Amino acid sequence: MKSALKLGDLEIATLEAIWARGDADARVLHEHFGKSRGISLSTVQSTLERLQRKGLLTREKVSHAYVYAPAQTRETVMARLVDEAVGRFTHRKGEGLLAAFAGLTASATPETLAALEQLVAEARKAQSTE
Repeated sequence: MKSALKLGDLEIATLEAIWARGDADARVLHEHFGKSRGISLSTVQSTLERLQRKGLLTREKVSHAYVYAPAQTRETVMARLVDEAVGRFTHRKGEGLLAAFAGLTASATPETLAALEQLVAEARKAQSTE
C-alpha cells in the first residue's frame, strides 16, 4: 500500500513547472520561480530530490547536473490526492463527494463544464464497452 502523498506549496510549484516544461534542471527552475520566491538554488535542488524520492519525478545525470522529468502525469497525481482526501473520511460515501463536487461546479465556467461533460461521456462509453 502506498503511503499518503503530502505535497507542500513549493513541491506543487515545482511539479507544475516540470509538467509545463517537460523536463528541467535545478538552475532552470531556480530562474523560473526560485528567485521570485526568494529561495536558494539548494532549496530548489532539495525539493527536486524529495519529489524524485516520492516517485513523482525521474532524473538523469547530464554533464554535472541532474535533469528531472515527470514520472507521473498531472492528472494521475491529482487523482491520487483527491482519492486520499476522500479516503480520510470514515464513511466514504459517494453522495458526500458528489455533493461537494456539485458545489464546486456551481462556479465553473461554461468551458470547464463542457470539458467535464466530455469526460463523463467518455467514462460512460468506457464502462459500456467493458
